[in-house]
Amino acid sequence: MAHQSEFSVLPADDQLHQVLRDLQFVPSVNPHPEYLTKEQIEQFNELGYLKGFRIYSTEEMNDIRTYFDQLLEKVVAEGGDSYSISTAHRKYGRVWDILTEKRITRLVNDLLGPDVIGWGSHFFCKMPHDGKSVAWHQDASYWPLTPSKAATVWLAIDDADVENACMRFLPGSHLHGAIAYRKSETTEGNVLNQTVEDVDQFGEPVNVELKAGEISIHSDMLLHGSEANESDRRRCGLTLRYCSAHVRAHLNWNEKGVHVCGTDDSGHWANQPRPEQD
Repeated sequence: MAHQSEFSVLPADDQLHQVLRDLQFVPSVNPHPEYLTKEQIEQFNELGYLKGFRIYSTEEMNDIRTYFDQLLEKVVAEGGDSYSISTAHRKYGRVWDILTEKRITRLVNDLLGPDVIGWGSHFFCKMPHDGKSVAWHQDASYWPLTPSKAATVWLAIDDADVENACMRFLPGSHLHGAIAYRKSETTEGNVLNQTVEDVDQFGEPVNVELKAGEISIHSDMLLHGSEANESDRRRCGLTLRYCSAHVRAHLNWNEKGVHVCGTDDSGHWANQPRPEQD
């Protein structure tokens, strides 16, 4: 059975346009964070991101990387590619474990509030010289979620640096609301299908260099992207998507949600159990 890429399972533009969404950054208000500092909360609100948190040890990451290598080999043998492993926590128990890992969720908890849902997990694995880039975009423009109270954690499976095309952020761009984009041309080699142009107006990009086992966290409204990997080294990261439990998901995306902190009194999010596979 061929695996679908995140591109193929994203809602079509006409479906998204039918969903009324509030795409304005919602600042984090937390006078007493437990694991982040007040300065880090302020940085997230001002710049739209945090980076460089060590989550997993070298030994733990070696084990996770071996697991991913085996999973990637399986997916490719079934007709997928290095970008095909999306909504992975719905299929694989070990990815569910990472999405719900307390060392990660407690940081997100400090940013998004006491009740947090984990709903997305997608490996972005750039093979050496694969020619694929990720154009400048805002995560929220792809998602049928409202309001915009969500964040992405990017876990480095491999070391990510400028040489092998680490992510880049445009600090402060999350404060500009929904930014216009165009559909990407096939000649661009974009992993996704949206391209924001003329990003120079938003300032200088920041390279998000991470060692394997470290994470960054960015707002769903922050402009970010990455170049093609022209190095001889792989660059793999696992994106983990979270939102406040009061966020509403349309187009049945609430089926993806797992309670990772607090509760969901409304019962909107499905909270599927850990998959038995793995």
